[in-house]
Amino acid sequence: MNPATRTAWDALTNNAARARSVHLRDLFAADGQRFAKLTATWNDWLLDYSKQRITTADMTLLLDLWHSADVAGWMGRMRGGDTINHTEGRAALHIALRHPAGKGPILHAGHDVMPAVHAELEKMRGFAAQIHGRHWRGATGEPITDIVNIGIGGSDLGPRMATQALAAFRHPEIRVHYVANLDSADLATTLATLQPRTTLFVVASKTFTTQETMQNATSARHWLVQALGEGAVARHFVAVSTNLAEVARFGIDPENAFAFWDWVGGRYSLWSAIGLPLVLAVGFDNFSSMLAGAHAMDEHFFSAPPAENLPALLALLEIWNTNILGAGNRALLPYSQSLGLLPRYLQQLEMESNGKPVDRQGKPLTCATAPILWGEPGTNGQHAFYQLIHQGGRLIPCEFIACKKPDFALPGHHEKLLANCFAQSEALMRGRTLDETAAELLAGGMAAEQVALLAPYRSFPGNQPSTTLLLPRLDPYNLGALLALYEHKVFVASVIWDINPFDQWGVEYGKQLASRLLPVILGTTSGEHLDSSTAGLVAACRKG
Repeated sequence: MNPATRTAWDALTNNAARARSVHLRDLFAADGQRFAKLTATWNDWLLDYSKQRITTADMTLLLDLWHSADVAGWMGRMRGGDTINHTEGRAALHIALRHPAGKGPILHAGHDVMPAVHAELEKMRGFAAQIHGRHWRGATGEPITDIVNIGIGGSDLGPRMATQALAAFRHPEIRVHYVANLDSADLATTLATLQPRTTLFVVASKTFTTQETMQNATSARHWLVQALGEGAVARHFVAVSTNLAEVARFGIDPENAFAFWDWVGGRYSLWSAIGLPLVLAVGFDNFSSMLAGAHAMDEHFFSAPPAENLPALLALLEIWNTNILGAGNRALLPYSQSLGLLPRYLQQLEMESNGKPVDRQGKPLTCATAPILWGEPGTNGQHAFYQLIHQGGRLIPCEFIACKKPDFALPGHHEKLLANCFAQSEALMRGRTLDETAAELLAGGMAAEQVALLAPYRSFPGNQPSTTLLLPRLDPYNLGALLALYEHKVFVASVIWDINPFDQWGVEYGKQLASRLLPVILGTTSGEHLDSSTAGLVAACRKG
């Protein structure tokens, strides 16, 4: 059902003009209990959304929207293994990948998937033990010191992001690298730092046909064979794939292929064997802790009422900012260098999931869906784009993530980091009026003529909405919960927008065109079918 036809949606849109005209500093001045009313907690987490341009009455209407969209019903369908990815005829059971053993079945097509899930986890555990215990040896008998994950999209972004996020937990003798881009610079610069005899490649592709991945894997194979010979491939390559025939044809022993399932979408697959490089980077026990954190967030999502449900609240705030206030983007601002890749990871999770033009009935939507997501860790971003957020005149909802305790405890750093994070959200909310600026400059001893000249430049409108998510620390458990939080947030928003968040036909279309265009670039077919621009670009490249 198109969300714009719901009664609750109408009630919210009727509030839009009022919401746009109210300043956050006035909302805080009018209600001394605003923070207490507009925060939520879970375990040791705090979600502060009191700096959003929203009232408790608006939240009541958003909760009405939750109920009218039957979000709870859709949650049950997902948990029950229904085919909620209807355009591809698949379930979306990523929650099964972190479901603990002994806590009951999770069914898909009437079969419990948990035995297969935990068998694959045990296989990952055993393989990691071989690598970390120096029992797995390369072709020359030396232990492995470097892992290169070759994948793209969901087979790269998740484990790459989590490996950086958990840098404080890395195995001291294993270095993990990631190659994704088809551009040869990605692979070449990585290989330049490595020795073939101590390097292991993980080729991650469900079908073992992904163009970018297989080109990089083929080039890596050639690099290895040149140094160590054809027989070395089986000791220096493993696969994460279900296409065992292609795995064997490549030269990888099918026994060294790790499986995952078609009821797991790529961008939801970190919890599966796609997480193998992360296991090798931080150890299986830390990976298990990450799964436990994700499962804990699953339980919170499925059991907490929407007014206390963190994924639900984030989704409803996104609906408010996108569809009621008209924001077309959102800045994700983790005040954690270890979470530096989180914006990139969430770009795929959110924009690939919810960047859709039609509803579940195939009818065009009459409302916007996923906003453009972008961001950079603090404090780096403060010296790049915060100027535009503060004074650029655009509505940019911001999402701050901070940790009470640092993951690397160097004296004098973390307190300053937190001070900057909290100060930025305050400045975005409050702003500084022209009169306040003038008074401050005069109090500082500036001449009145100079004040009149400079005060307009040093004034800030404020009223930029933000949310702050405060975690106790960045460790495997809390990282798992954080990523599951955003997975469920995306799902809730998709239900309210009435879209399928689990397909990605826009990605597939580009791949189809590239396959058709490659023979033209190679000169094996003509380009008669091409438009004049594409034909001109190809011709310019072929001229050299």
